[in-house]
Amino acid sequence: MRRIFHHFNTASTSLRAIRHTFKTAAHPPNDLFDYTSGRWIFNDALRLSERRTVFNVSGLRLLAAQSVGRKPSDVLSLTKLAEAGFNRCFLITMRDGFKMVARLPYPYNRPSYHVLASEVATMDYLRGVVGIPIPEVYGYAPRKDNAAETEYIFMEYVHGTTLGAAWSSFGERETVSLTRQLVQLEVKMMGVEFPAGGSLYYARDLEQVGGKGIPLPDDARFCIGPDVTRCLWQGRRSQLEVSRGPYKMMEEALVRGAHKELAFLERFGQPLLPFDRARRAMYEYQEQHPSEFVENLNRYLLIAPSIVPQDSALRSFRIRHPDLTHENNILVSRTADSDEWKICSLIDWQHASILPISLLAGIPPFMRNPDHDCQFDPKTRPCLPSDFDEGDDDLRARDIQELLSRLKHYQYLKDTEELNPLHHAALSDPQRQLRRSLFKESYRPWDGETFRLRRWLVQATQEWDALVGSGARSCPVTLDPGYITETSRLRKEEAGADFHIRFCHGAVGCTLDGWVPTEAYEDALKESKRVQMKLLSLLEDAEEQTNFLTHWLFNDMDEQKYS
Repeated sequence: MRRIFHHFNTASTSLRAIRHTFKTAAHPPNDLFDYTSGRWIFNDALRLSERRTVFNVSGLRLLAAQSVGRKPSDVLSLTKLAEAGFNRCFLITMRDGFKMVARLPYPYNRPSYHVLASEVATMDYLRGVVGIPIPEVYGYAPRKDNAAETEYIFMEYVHGTTLGAAWSSFGERETVSLTRQLVQLEVKMMGVEFPAGGSLYYARDLEQVGGKGIPLPDDARFCIGPDVTRCLWQGRRSQLEVSRGPYKMMEEALVRGAHKELAFLERFGQPLLPFDRARRAMYEYQEQHPSEFVENLNRYLLIAPSIVPQDSALRSFRIRHPDLTHENNILVSRTADSDEWKICSLIDWQHASILPISLLAGIPPFMRNPDHDCQFDPKTRPCLPSDFDEGDDDLRARDIQELLSRLKHYQYLKDTEELNPLHHAALSDPQRQLRRSLFKESYRPWDGETFRLRRWLVQATQEWDALVGSGARSCPVTLDPGYITETSRLRKEEAGADFHIRFCHGAVGCTLDGWVPTEAYEDALKESKRVQMKLLSLLEDAEEQTNFLTHWLFNDMDEQKYS
């Protein structure tokens, strides 16, 4: 399958920088219930239905006014402001010019009560106790039994620009300044040591659903309760009576996801084709039985107690923003006195977890320089090439963008080393990626894939002494040489599958889940068909053609059995 892509010049094909989160919506003024910011080139109807949220508009206006001590007649307008991955935001404007935001979760954002209640408590604690710039919450309801007939959060409207929209106007000075500001905020966040892992709640909210958390020693209003990480609750997993925290020790945090998935597979497990259709060729287009995944989860449980870091500081429970995969959850603005760019707010705190710092540590993805940049040394401050002035305008612009990309990465590491020694120590742990990958893949929902956890288990057995430290017990897992060889083969196949995914999504101009801006939808469908037909024409074998068409990345598919 990979050979057909050799016919294309991939250098001219790149994934467009589509700003999926916090995209201002173009929509009819009365279209408040439906998602209108984009479309999906596959399973479009399903994605739109997941995001349809019907509510009582008059009731929402009433509750919004009451949350800030006003009357319903004071509300001038309620308009759609933005649509993110898990919620829709509305701008509510009062007659005197005061503005506030109403944030409503989509129906598929589970567990709805815990996610919303935890987000509000997390925002309040980090804003009021820790001093992080976060919108003030005016009111909230984690249930639908209210006048608005929906869950909601009313919060402060922050005047600012997403960092993603502002980066393009930054030079070296602004890049250095904003990077340092972000690290300084992480110093505050990670400076708080929690008595346990899980997610943060108001104690009163957790009691409403029969839960009892571990109270914070500095403020009894707050407690740590069940972890709201999405993978722990996805689909039918929300029906499982399994422990999701709080965790008093790192050993507990490491195994809860695996226990959850084993319970799910015992009750609902069934053979599946890999959800990612580009990866099905790795398995010869055959359904995969969950038995191997179960076996690997049990292998992981055998080694989990041994992969806890020896340094107790790296086991301490901390918190950081749950989604810095992109810059749009950071709002920036210019100061009135100095015209300097400042971080004015961190938004979107749903699914925030408290975990051992060794599992949280990492460079935010939007700060990372691309891995394929072989000339980049993260320990040396980057600079423009010596022949910069000799290039044309396009070449100089490319050199500047390359410099700024490298500078973000370099500066983040430099400032973290200087200001946040705990995070730096976790980042510097040579086994951090292996430990974190094992943990991450152990709680990933079963989606017909056996390779992701398997590859890290193989690596763990091969690097056991380095992973667990000298003097530790021998590895409790022994893998057959043939199994290891087959894993190496699958790893090579995975590289081809990943290239297939990048190529097709880049050619069509959609995100990995198939999203495009509404105005680009029809053109994206046409381009998808054109790419499909071009690739099909390069295949001569009838069986290959059939498999290609049957498992084409952008076909609609039944997702119910994967939930």
